[in-house]
Amino acid sequence: MTHAVDSETHVEVHDPETLKVAAELLNACRGPREMAMEVVAAVDRNAQWRGRQCLNLLAPEAPTSPTVRGLLASEIGTRAAEGHIGPVNRWFAGTRHIDEVEALCMELLKRALGANYAEHRLCASMIGNLAVYTALTQPGDTIMSAPQPMGGHSSNRPDGPAGVRGLKIVDIPFTPELEVDLAAFRARAEAEQPRLVALGMSMTLFPLPCREMAEIIAPWGGQLFFDGAHQLGLIAGGQFQDPLREGACVLTGSAGKTWSGPQSGIMAWNAPELTEPLTHAVFPVLAATHQVNRVAALAVSAAEMLAFGPVYMAQIVKNAQALARALERRGIPVLGSSRGYTRTHQVIADVRAFGGGLEAAQLLARANLITNKNLIPGDNPDMWDRPSGLRLGTIEVTRLGMTEAHMDDIADFMARVLVQKDPVARVQEDVIDFRSPFQTLYYCFETGLPEAD
Repeated sequence: MTHAVDSETHVEVHDPETLKVAAELLNACRGPREMAMEVVAAVDRNAQWRGRQCLNLLAPEAPTSPTVRGLLASEIGTRAAEGHIGPVNRWFAGTRHIDEVEALCMELLKRALGANYAEHRLCASMIGNLAVYTALTQPGDTIMSAPQPMGGHSSNRPDGPAGVRGLKIVDIPFTPELEVDLAAFRARAEAEQPRLVALGMSMTLFPLPCREMAEIIAPWGGQLFFDGAHQLGLIAGGQFQDPLREGACVLTGSAGKTWSGPQSGIMAWNAPELTEPLTHAVFPVLAATHQVNRVAALAVSAAEMLAFGPVYMAQIVKNAQALARALERRGIPVLGSSRGYTRTHQVIADVRAFGGGLEAAQLLARANLITNKNLIPGDNPDMWDRPSGLRLGTIEVTRLGMTEAHMDDIADFMARVLVQKDPVARVQEDVIDFRSPFQTLYYCFETGLPEAD
């Protein structure tokens, strides 16, 4: 049976050609079983290509350990567990083992982040940000957050949770070198008196002045919120600043980035008076049944962070710095050179000379080098589709056992595509050959640390 669509009135935000191909593929199937097999085949194709043949340099992506991946398919994921931990708090009976899993997860998160309280039920980090806005602001309140060309994320902007909450959003002033302009921030903050200042950066290279900003907004009761979506693993591994001890009242983050766990949100805080409003914002407001299989996987990733985080995160940063230096030597400009390029997992390249971020990212992907286009200082926010930069991350290549010397090889591949204009098919073959021996994931209980070179 085909699915008829009136093309005159149908509105779709997704790429129509991709959807058309999928519809035609299903139309050619002889029944639902074949349709299901097409889905399985697409997953297998991705596992072979992205999982075994590509150099994944995406900053928001990390491969999970075998145990974490196995737990995501576990039986407990079919179970519902609405409510807080404990038999009286649950809507359903029969949750005693689920309570065990969730309590273990919470306690592991607290230990990994050095926090008094933690929240585990967030299916995405943006939901954590919405929980913070729900708990700590009212519609019409003023907040300040980073504009996107300076690294800010939509979570804290008009087109994300902050906007949905009905907040007035004022820009945090930044210098062209991606530093908070503290003098300008003080002037603007004193004029606006924001209820909340959100430090949430999807382009993040260096620590932020949390303590100074918290002190500036304290006189009128303003609070600082640190959205550590990208930096959370670095924070837990001791390779970045510690926002909860530098003035932030609450820390949110993603488990799917430097934390290297399942796609999830995490929230942590220390002040007891925040516990009721924050947890109430999670349940019953934003999350009911919350994927207990994901909670189990998150708990194991927290244990991995406790065991391997300091060494793993340190190597991620070393690799990012080495990759940045290697790219610049090969004629690809990199942001932050005057400050050592980066102190995170990210490298930001200015690729205006190579056609811009969209064209460069698509060309590199044809060579099995996976990156993403990104706004950089000097871009306008409306350039999102075709920005000037590329964002690179070293999480996955590090977990595969690569070190600084391998970053020269990766930079060579990128320069061959962008600078030297080598045939993409030839570079792709060389990338596959290079990637072939790197198939084991390290910094986990199954394999431990990679062997020293």
